[in-house]
Amino acid sequence: MLTDQQLEILIDSGEQDRVEFKRSGSDTSAISRTICAFANDLPENRQPGVIFVGLEDDGSCAGLDINDRLLRGLANMRDGNILPTPTLTISQKFVRKCNVAVIVVSPSSTPPVRYQGRTWIRIGPTTRQATPEEERRLAERRRAAELPYDHQAVPDAKIDDIHLEFFRSEYLPSAIQSVVLMENDRSIEEQLISLRLMTPDRLPNYGALLILGRDPIRWIPGAYVQFVRFDGLKITDPVRDEKRLFGALIDVLPKLDEILEINISTSVDPVTGPREIRQPDYPVVALQQLVRNALMHRVYEGTNAPTRIHWFVDRIEISNPGGLFGQVNEQNFGRGATDYRNPLIAEAMKVLGYVQRFGMGIPLARTELEKNGNPAPEFNFRTENILATIRAAG
Repeated sequence: MLTDQQLEILIDSGEQDRVEFKRSGSDTSAISRTICAFANDLPENRQPGVIFVGLEDDGSCAGLDINDRLLRGLANMRDGNILPTPTLTISQKFVRKCNVAVIVVSPSSTPPVRYQGRTWIRIGPTTRQATPEEERRLAERRRAAELPYDHQAVPDAKIDDIHLEFFRSEYLPSAIQSVVLMENDRSIEEQLISLRLMTPDRLPNYGALLILGRDPIRWIPGAYVQFVRFDGLKITDPVRDEKRLFGALIDVLPKLDEILEINISTSVDPVTGPREIRQPDYPVVALQQLVRNALMHRVYEGTNAPTRIHWFVDRIEISNPGGLFGQVNEQNFGRGATDYRNPLIAEAMKVLGYVQRFGMGIPLARTELEKNGNPAPEFNFRTENILATIRAAG
């Protein structure tokens, strides 16, 4: 909400690309076009546009009667003629000893915004119809705003928030052929940008911080793994072991492999002859695939929930925030259908060797469980999370 002082400053600045004066509210079509233009925010002010109804072109008071009928008429302009519907507020203000109606229009996150099918933009103090090139620019801005979460820039992050040593020594040689690396002399920033770990504005994105960040939880509160081993069948039973794994995926993934291997129990079945049969209660490869799948496909945005691994006496439950994504549904899940909520994380896990073939994690886990004598994994799909249950062999 703009303060009275901020409104006075805008009036003093005169008509410009985010300020319009209207002496009356009678020309609703002109006001709607200006609302559309402010919502499109072609100059990328990233600040609200303001229409003052009741001011002359020079900013002086027009003496307009600001009554309930006028305010209702202005509010009714959100009648479906402007699409997608912009975010705006309409209020009555007494500014510079003048009674005015103030329309505050927020920039749209999904441009182009159109009034009666036409795109309007603001150029200085004038409102005019957008050219095809200007419409294309607005559409590109929308697509940029729709980038996957792991591709979106983190405004306050810096290159020093990334493990640059690991990036140089491990990630870069795994992602780019050595011959190519030897032939170019790009800076570290240019290398990060080329691998989509930094935006062209030289800002690390969420994927970079999740994969290589020094302190991911500073930016993404739920970016950790909670492991709990219970000495029983319920979460109310005594806890035998508990760990919280914080840090970038480059640190968390190898630690997870170690935890899974340590907690698997292997029984020995003596048989006639020189060899004995060793039977683990869970095949480690299956657990690795299911845990990695959870980390790759979980929701990281807008949640403080971690990926959870609850290890009971008779089963393991792996829970990740977020439901199914894109074209994947309950019928085709784990049967060849693929879609990626976090494509950058998926790519990084393949670069680092934690994924051999996309779309094969769940089928491989099923195969390994069957070979080991475990029941098939069970999946419970919810809107807020996916729960995988793996039951012990025998």
